[in-house]
Amino acid sequence: MLYVSLIAAFVASILLTPLVKRLAFRIGAVDAPNYRKVHARIMPRLGGLAIFLAFLIGVAFLQPHSEFSLAIIIGACIIVATGVIDDMREISAKAKMLGQIVAALIVIFVGGIQIDFINLPFGGQLDFGFLSIPFTILWIVGITNAINLIDGLDGLAAGVSSIALITLSSVAFTMGDMFVLAFAAILAAATIGFLFYNFHPAKIFMGDTGALFLGFMISVLALLGYKNFTIISLIIPVIMLGVPISDTFFAIVRRLRMKKKWSDPDKSHLHHRLLDMGFTHRQTVLIIYGIAVMFGLAAIIFSMAKVWGAILLITVILIAIEIFVEIIGLAGKNYKPLLNFMRIFNK
Repeated sequence: MLYVSLIAAFVASILLTPLVKRLAFRIGAVDAPNYRKVHARIMPRLGGLAIFLAFLIGVAFLQPHSEFSLAIIIGACIIVATGVIDDMREISAKAKMLGQIVAALIVIFVGGIQIDFINLPFGGQLDFGFLSIPFTILWIVGITNAINLIDGLDGLAAGVSSIALITLSSVAFTMGDMFVLAFAAILAAATIGFLFYNFHPAKIFMGDTGALFLGFMISVLALLGYKNFTIISLIIPVIMLGVPISDTFFAIVRRLRMKKKWSDPDKSHLHHRLLDMGFTHRQTVLIIYGIAVMFGLAAIIFSMAKVWGAILLITVILIAIEIFVEIIGLAGKNYKPLLNFMRIFNK
């Protein structure tokens, strides 16, 4: 039955996207080019609505039974409504943040999804207590915005999200979590269907409707997939989302170093840096897909590793990320502490 749901979501996405494209032009949900944008013409940007509707159709076919379903769907509706309004009228960052927090609170208080404690790898437990709800909100809002921040090239956010969702469903399968497997796989099918219209040269953008929806769903499903939290299990979704998380983290580092607000936009994200290095639009997207796949494989390996193996793997990943960041100048062109140390050490 899952296969039928996946096909339904995929086909629905392909059929609905052209209709949403027409709707976007009719209601003024379009994206005009500016100095930060790569596209040179007005583009419809409501594509995330097609992903959302296709996802609902896939879920309706399968009808997975879970105590979390209602809360997730309600939260997703709030997120999508926030995104639609922003795609139409470009609401303030505070208004978008409010929508995300409300959706997170629905998931927490209606669905009971939150991080109460973490089991430490060498024994003991870290109890969050009254910080449990703020920490869960921070996770959901953080991942939601991380997906939104990488939505800068044709097919980039949709492709990276699809890879993350496939990884999430694979890990859920190994853990026997059929609900997370179903929701993640159906959402991946809907997103891949949309990618037919969104890959370079794009005919439609997913807009904030899609980026916020995908980020929200990935963050919540990741929490559900690792509900018996340990330090190790909590790191798995962080590795899985290595591309958007590292891009967001180093964007904040870059802006702090330049004494700008952490929320100030710039043109130095991962995709911008690769474009500046001479890669074409399509090559840049494919390179980032490759990086996302490597993170996904690392997350799957990490989920099966023992404690010391997991520690070794995360150490190698962090060093590799730091070297890559310094080479392409993701945190600023003069930020090269590790490379400078290696040069001194080799003398």
